[in-house]
Amino acid sequence: MQAIVTRELSKSYTRLGRPLPASLDKLNLAISENEVFGFLGRNGAGKTTSIKLLCNLLRPTAGQAAIFGNDTRLPEARRHVGYLPENPYFYEYLTPRETVDFYGKLEGLNAPARKKEWDRLAEMFNLGGIQNQRVRTFSKGMRQRLGFAVALVGDPPLLILDEPMSGLDPLGRRLFREIILKLRDEKKTIFFSSHVLSDVEQICDRVGILVKGRLMVEGRLDKLLERRVQLVEVILRGVDKTLEDSLIGQCSAVRRSEAGTHFFVTSLDAGNELVRTAMQCGATLVEFNPVRETLEDYFMHSQEAGSP
Repeated sequence: MQAIVTRELSKSYTRLGRPLPASLDKLNLAISENEVFGFLGRNGAGKTTSIKLLCNLLRPTAGQAAIFGNDTRLPEARRHVGYLPENPYFYEYLTPRETVDFYGKLEGLNAPARKKEWDRLAEMFNLGGIQNQRVRTFSKGMRQRLGFAVALVGDPPLLILDEPMSGLDPLGRRLFREIILKLRDEKKTIFFSSHVLSDVEQICDRVGILVKGRLMVEGRLDKLLERRVQLVEVILRGVDKTLEDSLIGQCSAVRRSEAGTHFFVTSLDAGNELVRTAMQCGATLVEFNPVRETLEDYFMHSQEAGSP
């Protein structure tokens, strides 16, 4: 069974009786169980709109969405979901422990189960040291940790996270990455939006890229990024002035370091040819590094392709 399915899911608004450009235009997605799916796009692309539609916080203008086969408008669908909004809100006078206990009661957990849940989540998110502080004193990063913990109360099989890395320092981002991978190992499904593309690249199985409300790209990350070698860096030692001058014409750039002379060419074939010529002249190969397209590069190309 698919964890999330959307069919032609759309949301649009009007202003003074006139239609505005669609916030979300005919989104078709199928997210498998036990998958980490990254939902990417610029501000205003429709990521949060999509997430609110999945959580039934907005009603679609057209189309359908289902969670584990249940229409998202039904309470049964939402019983399977843990949700972290972009800006989580809490009762400011409560402590983290009281907050988790409160949401445990909403889940119908008894007192021993709520204590066990607190112990589990406090260890996972390093909340033990701040368990008695009032939420009103929390930084953005501390609120994100508590919000993620609340999303896990009741151990839901599907997590929908809107910008979970927002406001986190490098240590906090690393903690969240490790938790997401741990949850995937526990057979959870994670659907999240993010602007932190380096984090997405490390933890996602598949990604989708929205451009102005339309899904422009969707697929496995390893397949999307295997296409293009942008540059090849060849590091050689034993390169004299005559050899360097003969190789410069084949390169886009040259620099020197303690490691040797770095030659940059634009393809694997050009790199292999440069190495062959250099070694015939007595140079020694130190490194041969293809510089492949990153998710950030791919994301920028997709934005350009989707521009009018």
